[in-house]
Amino acid sequence: MPNHSPSGPPMAASPLTRAVLEIDDYIAGLGWDQPARLFALVDSARLRTQEPGLAERLGLTGDESAASLTPIEQEELPAGSPLDEFLGTIAWPDAVAGCALTVERMMLPPSAEASVPDGLSEAQLAKWVAKHPDRQEVRMTVAVLRDGARESALRLREKDSPTEVLTGADLVPGLADALAATFAS
Repeated sequence: MPNHSPSGPPMAASPLTRAVLEIDDYIAGLGWDQPARLFALVDSARLRTQEPGLAERLGLTGDESAASLTPIEQEELPAGSPLDEFLGTIAWPDAVAGCALTVERMMLPPSAEASVPDGLSEAQLAKWVAKHPDRQEVRMTVAVLRDGARESALRLREKDSPTEVLTGADLVPGLADALAATFAS
């Protein structure tokens, strides 16, 4: 079943899945080789009530479901800062229901794990993976809510189509854990 209705917006059962697919679709429109991007997820109805001007600028018309989430892109992530260190500096205001992050990475199939040379630094490993003939480029969009709900969308560069996006709550558990930690008190 496709992730998009004939008119274009993502179809999904949960508001979090819809938000993840909306972000994936937005980033896909920008093309590949994008920097990591961070989004706050806010309750759409609450945003329309508390910030009507912002809701209008974001195109929220009131037609959204009562349980919908609106992704709001945050400032660009600092260049050269390790992602895990940067995420450790984030604290969200109470109005933010969740957050999402989109990153592009290289990955190898499980069959290639046995051929990884021992003793490589992180930089050396990244170079080794980038040269591996079985590598695949993947865009990961991972979102978490304050209540612990999680969702992810994965898009392979070689299958760059909205109908080929894989979704699931546990696809990128380490990144989901890091995002969830941004809500820890």
